Amino acid sequence: MGMRKSRVLAGVVLFMTVAGCGGQAPTSAAPSASGTTATPKGIPDEPRKSDIPWNGEGDPYNAMVTLDDGRRVAMHYRRGKGLYEQHSGPEGGGWTRPRLVYGTKTEACQGILLRAFGATVTAVADFGLYCSDGEPPTESVAAVGVGSLRTWDHHLTRNFDGWERVSAGDGGTEITFRRGSSTLRWSRAGGFSR
Repeated sequence: MGMRKSRVLAGVVLFMTVAGCGGQAPTSAAPSASGTTATPKGIPDEPRKSDIPWNGEGDPYNAMVTLDDGRRVAMHYRRGKGLYEQHSGPEGGGWTRPRLVYGTKTEACQGILLRAFGATVTAVADFGLYCSDGEPPTESVAAVGVGSLRTWDHHLTRNFDGWERVSAGDGGTEITFRRGSSTLRWSRAGGFSR
């Protein structure tokens, strides 16, 4: 077989491979310093994004923060489902699958306030029947994740405009959520209390 025919045949094989993969060229994870694949099979390379369309500047339906140890935490809204969290390890290795932190069918309000205090991560997310039309939230969620981030404590406040500020004490083992004179406290020992 001539050189030209072998190139054409290689092109046909590549086309068939791409077509067999749903029209996308096959991809692989980037190799790590040791030359092995950094992302195990089934773990996404990037966090999932919100399924709520946004045409403005920035992205109020997604948030990400980096912890002191290099781990990253991302949150996003899913329409009619609620608030989801994913995280990645300090050495990379991809993102965990999305995990539900707070479930609701109510419409997501813009903005997720996500903060890290040492190994503690806090989130504030609001939901309301007509939030996209400018109505105030009917569900304000304060959430805290610590350590492995496999579980999250959350507290729901109904018919409330949402928490504006979050602060930490004692290295992140005590968290305070504030709006005006209203406060909500969380501690590693006792969870949420008003």
